[in-house]
Amino acid sequence: MFTWLANLFAANPSRPAAGRTLRLVRARYDAASTSDENRRHWANADGLSANAANSPEVRRVLRNRARYEVANNSYARGIVLTLAHDVVGTGPRLQLLTADATANRRMEDEFTRSAKAVGLAEKLRTMRMARAQDGEAFAILTNNPQLTTPVKLELKLVEADQITTPDLNPPERNIDGIVFDEAGNPAEYHLLKQHPGDQRFALAMLPSDYERLPAESVIHWFRCDLPAQARGVPDILPALPLFAQLRRFTLAVIAAAETAADFAGILYTDAPAGGEAEAAEPFEPIELEQRALVTMPGGWKMSQLQAEQPSTTNTEFKKEILNEIARCLNMPFNVAAGNSSGYNYASGRLDHQTYFKAIRVEQSHLECVVLDRILAAWLDEAVLIPGLLPAGLDLFADWFRQWFWDGQEHVDPAKEASAQATRLANHTTTLAHEYARQGRDWEEALHQRAKEIALMQELGLTTATAIQPSPADEDKPDDEKETLDEEAELEEQAA
Repeated sequence: MFTWLANLFAANPSRPAAGRTLRLVRARYDAASTSDENRRHWANADGLSANAANSPEVRRVLRNRARYEVANNSYARGIVLTLAHDVVGTGPRLQLLTADATANRRMEDEFTRSAKAVGLAEKLRTMRMARAQDGEAFAILTNNPQLTTPVKLELKLVEADQITTPDLNPPERNIDGIVFDEAGNPAEYHLLKQHPGDQRFALAMLPSDYERLPAESVIHWFRCDLPAQARGVPDILPALPLFAQLRRFTLAVIAAAETAADFAGILYTDAPAGGEAEAAEPFEPIELEQRALVTMPGGWKMSQLQAEQPSTTNTEFKKEILNEIARCLNMPFNVAAGNSSGYNYASGRLDHQTYFKAIRVEQSHLECVVLDRILAAWLDEAVLIPGLLPAGLDLFADWFRQWFWDGQEHVDPAKEASAQATRLANHTTTLAHEYARQGRDWEEALHQRAKEIALMQELGLTTATAIQPSPADEDKPDDEKETLDEEAELEEQAA
């Protein structure tokens, strides 16, 4: 190492050694240069760490503004609700995959009862909405003796404002209410006993005004965008200024239209100053009768204001700004706007494929962070209840599980059914996979179908044969198929 340092400082960089040619390479990035034109644009760029940039005060301001927009902006509320409904839907369904099928069904039924008792689906939707507007969602695994199910596990939701440390000198490795161990794992959460926005909240917080909760009993769900990030920021953060611009533009258009509508007309003259026109009081209103002819003073004319608001660019502006707003959530425009009038079959399906992929990613994250933690805590309590679970079953050695979500409806069910039959015929898919795409348990579906077929045979009923599409129809473009289907429907209605 000392030899390397000696060579570094002994050599003169301005004079190359004998027999060597010194080549000075200069690299320049336009994005790294600062000029008078881009100086103000990059003025707020900094090198803060994730936790320093997401300081408690910054996150408080972002939460308040995001909540305000969601509460007052119809588009913001609709986007957040749609996102929660698409990610959670009617709630997840558990399937255990141990060797004992009877034990699997029994435990699945018991967990489903507990999930309905605590309102798991509704609370998961609330957590998804909180992550969108608050940046993070917190849930506490606690006990509720009022539940009617044998397992008394409860999921208590708390707002992000309550996870903080009011001490003037917080303990070491504390990041706004979360204490980390030496390995970087959350070890303790600090929960305020009252919400900071509550009217009963004391202005002078004491060290005893918060609870210390072990990390095992707290679920913290947020999107980690940067390494070592401990707290989350709203998912709609990049769109907050755009929501404000959209509301201001809409109000400005309405105000301009109302201002123009307040005037029925304007009285003006072409005569020069001091000309032959009769005297008229400036800004004097004139009452007009309906369906009547009105005479003007000599030399004066009546002109009606033309309604120029909303302009022809109003729709295009709203479309573009909504498209930009929805992009940070991986949501297509027609889902964010609730309007698919400008879409055809191909473009609508392509946009939804990207959106559904993002939904599956979020559901997988939700399973790892939230659902698996809830299931583990439920099993910890269930094994202590005599007779609730099958005896002799080692749940914690090698137990497998799968979560089912609501399936995504296909735009063309007939085409999807044909493709599904083809995949099953050439063995490129399985019944488990196809039923999972619909959010259903394949074993439960087959048992139910077997019961139906047996009953139909007993009653002498026959199953209907599916109509297969012809090869000629399969080769036609999607848009042409839509046109043919619409024409056939119109002919059927006319007949």
